[in-house]
Amino acid sequence: MANPFRLLDEDPSGARRGELKLERGLVPTPAFMPVGTAGAVKALTPDQVAANGPAILLGNTYHLLLQPGHQLIQKLGGLHAFMGWQKPILTDSGGFQVFSLPKHELSEEGVTFRSEQEGQPTLLTPEKSVEIQEALGADIAMAFDECLPFPCPEPVAAKSIERTYRWEKRCLEARKKADQRMFGIVQGSVYEKLRRRSAEQIVGLRFDGYAIGGVSVGEGQDWMKEVVAWTTPALPKDHARYLMGVGLPEDILEAVERGIDLFDCVIPTRYGRGGTLFTSRGRIRIRHRRYRRDKYPIDLSCDCYSCTRFSRAYVHHLFEANEILSQVLASIHNLRFYERLMQQIREAVSAGRFSALKTELLATLKHAPEAR
Repeated sequence: MANPFRLLDEDPSGARRGELKLERGLVPTPAFMPVGTAGAVKALTPDQVAANGPAILLGNTYHLLLQPGHQLIQKLGGLHAFMGWQKPILTDSGGFQVFSLPKHELSEEGVTFRSEQEGQPTLLTPEKSVEIQEALGADIAMAFDECLPFPCPEPVAAKSIERTYRWEKRCLEARKKADQRMFGIVQGSVYEKLRRRSAEQIVGLRFDGYAIGGVSVGEGQDWMKEVVAWTTPALPKDHARYLMGVGLPEDILEAVERGIDLFDCVIPTRYGRGGTLFTSRGRIRIRHRRYRRDKYPIDLSCDCYSCTRFSRAYVHHLFEANEILSQVLASIHNLRFYERLMQQIREAVSAGRFSALKTELLATLKHAPEAR
């Protein structure tokens, strides 16, 4: 199949704009993927997600394997039909979740873990990960890799990237669906030499796109910036680059400047459900008593359903009353904030002014309006 990614514009800063042409639609990049781990973006219906602009969602192999099972989803028409989402879906291989479990056994064959639900031992191999993702019918499947913790000794990381290379090669060999794209994942912890070595190995396997893994495991923004800066020059310029598990708006801006095209994270909806809202003037904690009589919308510049219909006082009241609608309205707003952010980024790249936009946004993103 032809390369699904097309590079459209480059900014002097290193930021880029492009598009991913997939079976179920076009994804303008840089793009943020809301996380629908178990086949749903928490607190929102598919229509509510779509109304806020995202062109692609993320689902998860590990969670859908455990409940309700990939074979059942396949029988019911695949993940798109199952969850009522007709745009593209990318599925994580399950590697991050498996390696996050307190008890797992690693071998050359794969990883054995115990189900959170039943406690039964399950072996997840590269071949099994591909089988599950093909059954789910994802537009983009991720190769199965070994996700390293932070900190990680260099000798351990060096051994790990060799295993990851072998596993990802097996993923390609296991593919059966001609219409499903697959992205490879670069690992190597926080070691420049290992990151470059891993990138060289994975690019040599000729995937449809490339991801940088292991940068949302507690290493912090400084290390994230370093790892991305080391790795992106080693990835093909004409292929999509995906930074897994990132993140906060300020992290996205830093990564876009370093040539990243795709992002995913639970932050917009997780923060929303907890009452933290992103605005053009910084984050606000809507449960703060100062919003009890506030007649203004969450963000005066936002065009989302929550901001065009309701006041901060109303959303504050819903949280204080423990109404489910509080989480819905907050999640709608945060998701729309992220989509508007990505649109601003794409427009700035096309106009050659990404650096100016980044400076403007960082001046507000890290400060909360409560302090003003």
